[in-house]
Amino acid sequence: MEDLYTPSNETALKRLRWRCRRGTRELDRMLGGFLETSFVTLTLDQQYAFERLLECEDDQLWDWLSGAQIAADGALREVIEKIRARTLA
Repeated sequence: MEDLYTPSNETALKRLRWRCRRGTRELDRMLGGFLETSFVTLTLDQQYAFERLLECEDDQLWDWLSGAQIAADGALREVIEKIRARTLA
């Protein structure tokens, strides 16, 4: 069985690209940039956590990605830290 998110599964990646488009330019850049540069390096569990992250409201995402709050869910927190590390680099 093929992993859900691989470079060869362009349909799934297109869907994620659309879901990374948010209400603010900052979130668009952080999420979209991470998807384009780092997403395929994640483990499958981390990829699923990223997809769950995209289900969250924009204000909650911003609080987590800006460091104002810490996500209680460990899997989300791990992906958030990867996004933040890429953004701050």
